[in-house]
Amino acid sequence: MYSIIVVPPPTTEDERTRTQFRLAPGERLVFGRSVSEGGLLIGHDGVSRRAGEITAHGTFWALSNLSAHQTYVVENPEGAGEHIKVAPGRLDAPVPFEFSRIVLPAAGDLLPVEVWAPRHDYLRAEDGTDGEPTAPAFSVDRTKRYFAVLAALCEPRLRGAPHAPLPTVEQVVERLRPGWPAASRASVQWNIDYLAVKLRLKPGPETAEAGARLNGKKESLVSMALRFDLVREDDLVVLAAPPRRVPR
Repeated sequence: MYSIIVVPPPTTEDERTRTQFRLAPGERLVFGRSVSEGGLLIGHDGVSRRAGEITAHGTFWALSNLSAHQTYVVENPEGAGEHIKVAPGRLDAPVPFEFSRIVLPAAGDLLPVEVWAPRHDYLRAEDGTDGEPTAPAFSVDRTKRYFAVLAALCEPRLRGAPHAPLPTVEQVVERLRPGWPAASRASVQWNIDYLAVKLRLKPGPETAEAGARLNGKKESLVSMALRFDLVREDDLVVLAAPPRRVPR
């Protein structure tokens, strides 16, 4: 039974007909500029002759970087910038993403090799456990205005542009206007300040010490929200305008 699917980088000749490699658990796939039959041939002068090796496991895969000098990056295209780095010479680095993209730097180009792993299984929470419930790590109410502000800040990177610049306060105001007509620069900025305190990025006003000024407040908020999945792509529904009532 095959578990891992590898899709080579696109070329002008086979943009739509790229051959997929299917690996069963325990099987390996070598890739590079000069590989033996059965390997993944990448015809680019900037790619090492034996650039790397992919090893399939049951529900994940491992990457060996056979390059002597070049670090590889494995991105999670669905993770808003989530990635891991595999240093030169690193063997069997486990990759935990269901959908991954190996980025190979090649003489000025960035060549993507896509790898698809099986759907991950998750433990279902059991009902009826004894004792007090565990306090949540982050107390976030998705029905509040501050969460809509946080979602608007995270939206560009959740939409598939992990390095996109964050929206300005004015852009957040415009994004929220359909569902929040009274949104203003002052109200959005207040919610950003509130989020910084709520997520403990800065001390609250009731503390004796004001603390150091938080530079890059929006960047810190978005980084924390995406790192801990406080905002997911499904949450962007809070940015949609409410349905209009049709008069009878």
